Amino acid sequence: MNVGLMVGLMCAAASVVRGATNMAPSLPSYDEDVAFLRRHVEVVEITDESGRARVAVVPAWQGRVATSTSGSGAVPGYGWLNRSVIERGIRPPAERRGTLEDHIHVFGGEERFWLGPEGGQFSVYFPPGAPFEFEHWRVPAPIDTEPFELVSRARDHVRFEQTFVLTNWSGHLRVCRVERTIQLLDARAALATWTPSVPAGIEGVAYETDNRLTNAGETPWTPETGLLSIWILGMFRPSAATTVVIPVRPGPEAVVGPVVNDAYFGRIPSNYLAVVGNHIFFRADGTRRGKIGVSPRRSLGVAGSWAADLGVLTLVTYVPPEGPARYVNSAWELQTDPYNGDVINAYNDGPPAPNLPPLGPFYEIETSSPGGELAPGATLRHVSRTCHVRGPRAALDAIARAALGVGLDQIERVFAPAHAAP
Repeated sequence: MNVGLMVGLMCAAASVVRGATNMAPSLPSYDEDVAFLRRHVEVVEITDESGRARVAVVPAWQGRVATSTSGSGAVPGYGWLNRSVIERGIRPPAERRGTLEDHIHVFGGEERFWLGPEGGQFSVYFPPGAPFEFEHWRVPAPIDTEPFELVSRARDHVRFEQTFVLTNWSGHLRVCRVERTIQLLDARAALATWTPSVPAGIEGVAYETDNRLTNAGETPWTPETGLLSIWILGMFRPSAATTVVIPVRPGPEAVVGPVVNDAYFGRIPSNYLAVVGNHIFFRADGTRRGKIGVSPRRSLGVAGSWAADLGVLTLVTYVPPEGPARYVNSAWELQTDPYNGDVINAYNDGPPAPNLPPLGPFYEIETSSPGGELAPGATLRHVSRTCHVRGPRAALDAIARAALGVGLDQIERVFAPAHAAP
């Protein structure tokens, strides 16, 4: 979520967000969510051999992971779905005028494919030369309303492709070919990345998305004419005791830059954002709008969240590039440095203005590739992994310490008493 987008939401909320989904004491189960989705869109499921770990994918939403489960379909899934927007579907442009869907379809879903940058002179979300204002901002149809082509599927993976043309704010064409593969992983094997001996009693679901962006045109993509990045965003259900945790690389700001960027919507108060040692803690309760970012110089390639009241540990990782890289800047302005962007972001939804409802509520964990400096035919790749685990507290604590470098007790104490487990 971007500052300019949220300003637009404030204007559109009265007519559009009226039917938004709010947190409720009783959440629909994974099976109920999938049944709901199938009444409106095609759903492709991938599963493990037992059928307990399942991932629901929607081809019409660019091969988006809508939700997933690590056990019985009778328990809630992990993805957030915006049911009111899904029910409305994609209406003709004339019927969308004056609504949020004239700019973006917020379907939800726990892992989706986007492109950066969102703002600046190389943005593909504004027409050439247009003011950087919400009135002119639109998510390009190929990553909003147009489906990706399902080219192959198996029990545990599915692959999509699509080719399309975009024009950036500076007027340069980008012929893009996207390949996106979603592969279900063995959760215990995925956790073994951090701890060779995974504790007993763990139940999890893990999947990897392999996202590739190819310059399918005849002109090189250069920093002077604008680079595109692969931007992966996950939308999850918030709770009163959910905290995002991001470990960071230590070092003085003069050498590795600020620990955290919280300037997206204005500074975040200390009861929602804290830096303790080499960790960033960010409340994800869906009650106060805010966004943070971590630079590539600070990132360790992992972010996570702990929902103390739900007993769910989520881990999101990406494969960092080798060597120096340019990360695009998405600020809604003409930029002096278009390649000074973040690699990890987290967003907490909340009311965009007094007396207006939140968009969801939901929270996000996002990762980005570098900008792709691509010759014709060259390909940029970004691999992202998402893993959700439940189980005995001691086992989850061991995993959190191994993956994030901090235990559950410490995570809960940061914003206590709001985050204390029952």
